[in-house]
Order: sequence, then structure tokens, then C-alpha cells
Amino acid sequence: MTISVWRYSHLALAVSSFLFIALASVTGIILSFQPVTEKIQPYNTGNIDQLNLAQVLPVLKDNFTDISELSVDANQFVLVNGTGKDGKSGQYYVNPETGKPLARVAEKNAFFQWVTTLHRSLFLHETGRFFVGLTSSLLLLIAISGTILIVQRQRSFKRFFAKIARDNFAQYYHVVLGRLLLVPILIIAITGTFLSLKRFDWIKEKKLVHQIDFDKLRSKPVLKLADFKVFNQISLSAVQSIDFPFSEDVEDYFLLKLSDREMTINQLTGDVLTEKTYDRATLWNNLSLDLHTGRTHVIWALVLAVAAGNILFFIYSGFVMTLRRRASRVKNKWNADACEFILLVGSENGATFSFASSIYQQLIKNGKTAYLTELNNYQAFSKAKHFLVFTATYGLGEAPANATKVKQLITEIEQPNAIDFSVVGFGSHAYPDFCKFAHELNNLLSQQPWASPLLEIHTVNDKSPVEFSNWANTWSQKHDLQLTLLPNVIDQRPIRMKTFTVVEKTKSVQDEAAFLIRLSSKSNRGFTSGDLLAIYPANDHRERLYSIGKVNGGIQLSVKLHPGGLGSEYLHHMGVGETLQAGIVSNRHFHFPKQGKTVIMISNGTGIAPFLGMLDQNTKGRACHLYCGFRSKKSFELYEAQILENTEAKKLSRISVAYSREGERQYVKDLLARDADFIYSTLQGGGVIMICGALAMQNNVISLLDELCQQNENRGISHYQSSGQILMDCY
Repeated sequence: MTISVWRYSHLALAVSSFLFIALASVTGIILSFQPVTEKIQPYNTGNIDQLNLAQVLPVLKDNFTDISELSVDANQFVLVNGTGKDGKSGQYYVNPETGKPLARVAEKNAFFQWVTTLHRSLFLHETGRFFVGLTSSLLLLIAISGTILIVQRQRSFKRFFAKIARDNFAQYYHVVLGRLLLVPILIIAITGTFLSLKRFDWIKEKKLVHQIDFDKLRSKPVLKLADFKVFNQISLSAVQSIDFPFSEDVEDYFLLKLSDREMTINQLTGDVLTEKTYDRATLWNNLSLDLHTGRTHVIWALVLAVAAGNILFFIYSGFVMTLRRRASRVKNKWNADACEFILLVGSENGATFSFASSIYQQLIKNGKTAYLTELNNYQAFSKAKHFLVFTATYGLGEAPANATKVKQLITEIEQPNAIDFSVVGFGSHAYPDFCKFAHELNNLLSQQPWASPLLEIHTVNDKSPVEFSNWANTWSQKHDLQLTLLPNVIDQRPIRMKTFTVVEKTKSVQDEAAFLIRLSSKSNRGFTSGDLLAIYPANDHRERLYSIGKVNGGIQLSVKLHPGGLGSEYLHHMGVGETLQAGIVSNRHFHFPKQGKTVIMISNGTGIAPFLGMLDQNTKGRACHLYCGFRSKKSFELYEAQILENTEAKKLSRISVAYSREGERQYVKDLLARDADFIYSTLQGGGVIMICGALAMQNNVISLLDELCQQNENRGISHYQSSGQILMDCY
């Protein structure tokens, strides 16, 4: 079944039942606190596991002139229905050890009774019970379809709890909380469905009938209750209820209802007259009541309250996601056959549409005829000259829901005009199949005789506005278009700006050489090594991000000077004492790991910056190994003093440096291949590998690590990526 079918099924089930589910959730939250209010009552003596019936029944007889029933409720309170020594009749909480009454049982809370009726039947009697049962079954289907969607998103059951690439708030927590509370929600749905089916006798419960041969009843020897062998064998905690004999005649007997069976006992001799075990339906019914109501345990009752509360959040976040997808659609100004520019979008949750829409709006403002549609709507476009393909990747490198047919359509439908195309892939480096579908689509278009690439394929990690803008600027220059601010993409998350002062800076001594710059602010808090510093050199939307190394409490950046570079020249021309406005961007997936005895840091060029800060923060002396690559020894000299200082302080265990332009002319991957056994043993031992630098270097390193894992354990590096042992921040 395709992902789109599951998604639409999930949505249809939610839309058709959300009112009933919301009502059941609200009342369920309230009822979850009923066991809590009952448990805090002072009637639990806490010792019924150590008492048997031979100990309890005689002392109860001494404190009551008449007893019709003894019962143990879900709170482990012992109740007796009878007449006390004072002649007053009623139901009492008792101390089972002494047999003394503790208090008379009060009437049930009227508010909880009202909410219970609403929860069970909506005050519509059997009709209401039917709708509530149907709601439980729909919730079960929603949970199942949601689970399948998560598996599709995470690419396999094994990666079910792997890291999730963060989208918007509703999308992210809809998945995160859905995984955490999946089991409680499934239990709520399954038990609710079962109880409803049993209520309508669709699940039959066998009625126990005790057939006693009264002619064979013995009246001697008469034993005391304390001497009944069977009573000595039954713990009070196993009892649901005991019906006492009405009279002293031998024909009247004890009826014991235990957790798994019923027994009748001769009241004179203690003989077991009959014994019947409950059928599965009865046992499942009792278990379902315990699990659905939380009546037996306070902690489980609170878990149910949290689960019911999150069902309300799922309703909210689900509709937010749906509305977001619908809002991302564009109403085209022109018909498809009248347009020169065709924008084709592949998106699973609608986010990619916002990027495509921003380009569409700019084309319209520039007086161009443009048409935006989903990839599955691909057709022959009679006047088209330019294709812009924006697509995410889903599952194991698969197509998004609205792009499943496009490959076949491209091979079957030939365009009437020569087309230049550009493909932009959206994904996350947290997943091993980064932008795989975009690459496949780019290759397929390149093979068509009517198509030629205008640009190489461009990829965007984690919806980065900067990475997308880089492509947009290059593409617009090819078409001699003037792009203004992309409002749907730029500044999606406003950054709080702070004033930073330059406290130290080295000078670049040659073109394209790196330099270090250290910054300080009034409050050197709220950031750590691996976070990003966002600057806006031209005071416009153009943002430049630099990896932070937190050194001596301040920010240290390693910047490569590019002639004409907007950000690097801006920072290079700043002097000590000058100030700039910048913001901290949290980069939580690339912080110094809290787990793992060994950390391997891999970098090239200025990618060493966050590692210098992490080493400075390594106060507990964890084993850190640094592999770094530079063009020459001259390039390495900029960092040599800090590295030596960290080595002497035993914050850095070992460093290996590769020079690509002198000496043996090595790259970082050559050093890793040399130490392959150490690298692999670190992964196996739970160590962490961190990679920072150029994306080309990252690809080479990941390829090497993947080959290493395949050779040793016949599985790829994705296993360690999903377990959080491979952390990457490359560009």
C-alpha cells in the first residue's frame, strides 16, 4: 500500500471521528484522576498479601454479628457488607488484620459518576455505547496507520526510535509524542474496543454454574474457619469477593470469587464442593478494565491521563499539518499550456511547496509565465522551456506521496520543446539516503533527448534558507532575473540579535587563507561549541553562518577568506574593539556528546573550529582523537598552538594531520583508512565520530566508514548513524 493511501486513511479516520475522540479524551483525562483520589484514602493496610482467609474470616466474625459479603476492590481496600456489634448495618471498610471497621463506605462521587456515564454512553444509553465503541475502534485504526507512517518516515522498524529531522513544531512533536505514547494509546484503543464488543455480546462470556450434589454434603466433622485447609491456602489478595452463607444449614455454603476462578466451600467441614475456572473472555474483560481505567495503579492512571491529553494534541497538530499543506498550494495565474516556466514539486508534508512558491511568486513579479504543480501531474507542456524541480525524499530513498508516478511519466511523455532543467533536493544529513530521490530524478531527466541541465543538482539540508538562497541566486543569474527577498523562506525563525565585541583576531597572510577571530558579549552564555553564529554583513536578508568554538568562555571562529566573500571579508576587516550584531543558532545535533568513552573528530580546513572549542571544554579528560586535513603545514600553523596546549592538558589524546599539497599528499580519508581497525573498534565500543568541514570530505569519509562496516559486520554505517554515533555538520 502506498504512503499516500496510509496518509489519506489516517487523515480520513481522524477527520471522521475527532469530535468523539476529543470528548472521550477529555472525559478520559478527568476519569484518570478518580483512581488517584481513591488511592489516597486511608483504608489500605498494605498487608493483604501476607494474610490468608483462615486468618481474616475469624476476626471478622468476632467484630460483626452478621456478614453477607466480603470484597476486595481495585484499591486493595477490604470491604464488608454486614451488621456490626452496635447493631448498625451497612458496608464498611475494615482492617483485615484486626477485623475492626474503619469507616462506612460513602456513596460514589457524583461528579465522577456523571463523567463516567458521559464517557461510556454520551447519555444516549445503548446507542451512545455503540458510538463510543466505534470511536475506540477508529482510534485503534488511527494508531495503526500512524505507526505505519512513522515506519515509512524512519525507513524501517529498526529505526523507529531513531533521530527525527526537525520540521515545524506541530510536525516534529506529532511524530515524537506519537512514538513515545504509542503503547498507552494502543492499550486504550484495544481495551475500549474489547469492552464495547463484550457489552454487546459480540464477545461471549461463559456464565459459571455451580451444580452441587446436596445429598452428598457432609455435616461432620465441624471445623473452625481457621482450620479450613482451603482457607489457609488462599491469600486475601487473590479474592474478589466472598458470599457468606445465609444460615447455618449445611445446604448453605461460601461462594468465593477469586482472580481466576470460583469455588464453593462447605461452611461446616471446609470441603471444596465445586471449582470452576473463568474463561478467557472473563479474564480479558478484567484485564481490560484494569488497563483502560487505571484503577489498580496510580502511576498507570497518570500515564493514561498523559496519553489522553496527547490525543488532544494529536488532533490539534494533525489539523495544523493538514492546513499547512493546503495553505502551501498555489493558485496558478496561468494555465499549464500557456507557461514558459514549469515548477514541479515533490513533497510529503507540504514544506517543499513554500520554497517552490517563493520562486513562483518571483517569476510572476518578473513578468514571466509560470505554472506550479505536483510531480505526479507531469504532462506534455506545449510552451514550456524551463523545468524547475523541487523534491524531498521519503522513506528508504523513495519518492514523496505526490511524486510516485513521475518517473514513469517522464519516460513515457516526450516534451515538444527543448527544456533546460534544474533540480533542487530537500532532505536531512541525519538520514543516510540524503536527497536520493532528487538525484535519481536528475539522472532520469539528463537521459531524456529533449532535456539538458541548466545547473548541477543542488541539495538543501534541513530546509536551510541559506542553502536554498545560494541556489536561487545562481539560477536567477543564469536567466538574468532579479530576485528580491524570498518571504516564505528567509527568516522563518527570527534570531535574537546580540552585540559582540572583537577581542582578538589574526591576520590572513595570503589569498584564501584562514584567520581566527574571537568575540565576546556581555553574557557569554546560551551557546556551546558546535552551535552557529549568524551574521548579516550587508544588513539585509543575506545570512552567513559560522561554526562556533567556545574557547575560554568566548566565541572563536575559524574563517576562510574568500576574495569578494560577503561574510569573510566583513569579518577580516574588523579590528579589535569593534562590535557587530549577530545571533546564536542552536545546533543541538552537533554538540560534544555526553555518552561514549571515545570521541573521534574529523575535519578539514576551517571545519576544525568547533573541535577546538570542544577540546577546550573537555575538562573530564575523555579520550579525544583528532583527524584533520589541510593544504600545507603553513595552513596548520594557525591552530598548532591551541592543539599543543590541549595535548599537554590531556584534553586531546592524539592528533593525525594530512597535507594535500605537500609531503605525502594525503587526505583525511587516507588517515582513517590507515587506522581502520581503531575506527571500527571505536564504533563497536559505543564511541562517537564527529565530522565537520566540506561536504565532499564528509561524503568520502562516510563512504569509507560504510565500506568498513560492510566488511566487518555486513551492514552499513546507517546503523551507527541512527544510534547517534555519527554526528555531522558539513557544508
